[in-house]
Amino acid sequence: MRRREFIVGLAGAAAWPLAARAQQADRIRRIGVLMNLREDDPEGPVRDATFRQALQNLGWIVGRNLRIEYRWAGNDPGLYRKYAAELVALEPDVLLAGGGLAVRPLQQATRNVPIVFTNANDPIAFGFVSSLARPGGNTTGFINIESTLSTKWLGLLKRVAPSVTRAAVLWDPTVASGKTQFDAMRAAARSLDMVLTPIDVRDANDIVQDVAAFAREPGGGLIVTASTSATSHRELILTVASRHRLPAVYPNRLYVARGGLASYGPIFLDQFRAAAGYVDRILKGEKPADLPVQAPTRYQMVLNLTTAKALGLTIPETLLATADEVIQ
Repeated sequence: MRRREFIVGLAGAAAWPLAARAQQADRIRRIGVLMNLREDDPEGPVRDATFRQALQNLGWIVGRNLRIEYRWAGNDPGLYRKYAAELVALEPDVLLAGGGLAVRPLQQATRNVPIVFTNANDPIAFGFVSSLARPGGNTTGFINIESTLSTKWLGLLKRVAPSVTRAAVLWDPTVASGKTQFDAMRAAARSLDMVLTPIDVRDANDIVQDVAAFAREPGGGLIVTASTSATSHRELILTVASRHRLPAVYPNRLYVARGGLASYGPIFLDQFRAAAGYVDRILKGEKPADLPVQAPTRYQMVLNLTTAKALGLTIPETLLATADEVIQ
């Protein structure tokens, strides 16, 4: 080979990695999303829009350099498994688990595709990650609750309805964080002279019957803990709370916007904005194992004055002054 031809050949070979990187950068990336809501849930489009907008702000635009595949499992274990397998079969670059119940089916379907979760409770107890600081494996994300939060729900109930001496606690006993939340409240209830009654939130009929039985005695209130089951049954829970005129505190704004009395908790949409940031970092080459699991940084208290009036309650001015949002 002549020297000139050899040099030209070397120049061409040196350009190959650059061309490959350009092709890699230009190709359309695919994200698979497994949601813990039903497809007809009105909250779904809100979370979708938040996630897409956050990705767009980072340069990822659907139809240009990004494609997103959605599956909506609601609270159906069978659909979680089915849809997780479907999404993995599409060979996505990243998977988003929109809720704690979506994580395990995705992990069972793949140990290679990166998974970012939102709104998960206690990912260490569930075995999703080995630690919060160093998740390990192919999974990381954002938790939506800490055990101390449940004591704030109890205190908030007592402040909005001082006459309450009994509280029905709607929880999912099959979820590790549900027991943690209930145990924390039970310890705090002693100092407030309150008696707690646990009610399983997984079955609609149980919710209706058990809340009705609880409401037969005076001085009752309601606390709804954070779980996928509660989210799935939120309209029913709001209905029975209103029917039995029970002052109630909820884990997030979704309930209060639909007529619930009060809520305190993290801002759900923050989790989808943050998840977009992790997805961006993973698409640019970082590993989920190196991205720490993060807790919420913002919480909000929301009060509904219309519901308070209907229940004959007067919310203290000091509480109204500290609320992040007051619905008239």
